[in-house]
Amino acid sequence: MLERPPGDRVKTDRRDARRGARLLHIGEIGGVAVPSVEQEDARDLVRAREAARADLMRARHRLSKLLLRHGIVYYGGRAWTGAHEVWLRQQRFATPGAAAAFDEAFDAVLTVAGRRDRLDRAIADMAATPTWAPVVSRLCVIGDWDRFTGSSIAAYLGLVPTESSSGSHRSQGSITKTGNTHARRLLVEAAWHHAKPLGHPGKDLRARRDLVSPAVRARGEAADRRLRHRWTTMSQRHKKPSVIVVAIARELAGWCWSLATMTE
Repeated sequence: MLERPPGDRVKTDRRDARRGARLLHIGEIGGVAVPSVEQEDARDLVRAREAARADLMRARHRLSKLLLRHGIVYYGGRAWTGAHEVWLRQQRFATPGAAAAFDEAFDAVLTVAGRRDRLDRAIADMAATPTWAPVVSRLCVIGDWDRFTGSSIAAYLGLVPTESSSGSHRSQGSITKTGNTHARRLLVEAAWHHAKPLGHPGKDLRARRDLVSPAVRARGEAADRRLRHRWTTMSQRHKKPSVIVVAIARELAGWCWSLATMTE
């Protein structure tokens, strides 16, 4: 995995060990954080939930496309709500093949949705355990936050731009999209909420804020105001929403690190 000179065609364990020792001595080899048993257990659960989310999306797409092929379109509001499920149960087909395909597709949606809900409950139960509760009360996606800094967390999540610069020429491209895909997607989804003006927190949000200390709550509220201000100023500069949301997600990652590692 280490870069080698173009003319170096001799590879032995002894030469590799010496090269590794030299690179380690000059600080060219970074440390690797080994997750604990509890962290890896939580990752397995989150990975299963992410797989269920992807399966549910595919199952919903198959069902909606089946209905669309038969000219059946839902106009009763948002899809995949309770009202939409009632509407789906009322659908009937004249041919047995279409009816059987619909039943199988609808059953797949209900089955995967149930699997996702069970995993959500399992994650909520795990988050309430003493191992995770102190950090989850603020936030918890990454695991061991102490291995990062406010500037390196965005690079770990792939939220920094690619760059190819030489001399006075500097060229930056799209984000690198390296690291934890699940955490990056959650941050981008959360960043979209800052497109709307800050309103009064709802009942659930107030209940969550009551579980944390005043210092944590104040920092979280400061992050909300800062990120909303950044969205507004970037919009006034006519930046594309897709560009704005990535910039907000990058800064949101730094705020998350700050909340997870702060000492009260």
